[in-house]
Amino acid sequence: MTLYDQIQECLAFIRQRSTTQPRLGIILGTGLSSLADDIVVEREFVYGLLPYFAAATVESHRGKLILGTLHGVPVVAMAGRLHYYEGYSMQQLTFPVRVLAALGIEQLIISNASGSVNSGMDAGDIIFVRDHINLQPENPLRGHNDERLGPRFPDMLSAYDRRLNAWAIEQLARHGLKGHEGVYLALPGPNLETPAEYRMANLLGADCIGMSTVPEVLVARHAGLPVFVISVVSNKCFPITEIQPTTVDDVIETVQAVEPKLRTFMRDLLEHLAGAK
Repeated sequence: MTLYDQIQECLAFIRQRSTTQPRLGIILGTGLSSLADDIVVEREFVYGLLPYFAAATVESHRGKLILGTLHGVPVVAMAGRLHYYEGYSMQQLTFPVRVLAALGIEQLIISNASGSVNSGMDAGDIIFVRDHINLQPENPLRGHNDERLGPRFPDMLSAYDRRLNAWAIEQLARHGLKGHEGVYLALPGPNLETPAEYRMANLLGADCIGMSTVPEVLVARHAGLPVFVISVVSNKCFPITEIQPTTVDDVIETVQAVEPKLRTFMRDLLEHLAGAK
């Protein structure tokens, strides 16, 4: 069965069980997982029970596809994402993005947590991604290209909406949060990076570093979807002298301290996007 046929089968499964016609797709990673609690749920599905969806294995990710409304806007949200380090192929971990596109979303919002490799960006700050550097070992677009899903060679010049980034930075200040635009560098994980790797990221021009997001962006852009990425800085990794040992619990604690204000910002973001249509 082709990838296109798998997408259509999963799409039919969802549409037989949900009447929501989502306008926005949201990937709720570590940076914004609690936003799922703000959704008025019409239907939700456990990943492993959806056709061709892989199950989430990371404890902090709920592993559910949620359809409903968020601040009055019809949405489909991935409560938790899949990662390359879980052992999945790039095609498996990005399959949900293919399904979101097939559901008819007009824009994809992605959240994550990242380490800052820019000395001017601190833990608790928010980075709106303007570009990325992909150092993951596989590309989800590798292999046969089905033109029904997108072009063989998608252009990445304007992969991120910088006008929306500028609006978001200004708006974020009203919620007591510090925002930046930045470049996200993706590595496979699951280990945190070494000091030499943090220094490399800084030298390459990255502002933050993480283990996700870029594969999802590549597939979204392949499908022609506008992308907006919100990255919560969970730990500061540059300059090297300021690095502290970091655990997953530390990352989650830092992100959770920011989430209440970020959830309020998301209400304003959805109102802004709805008014722009």
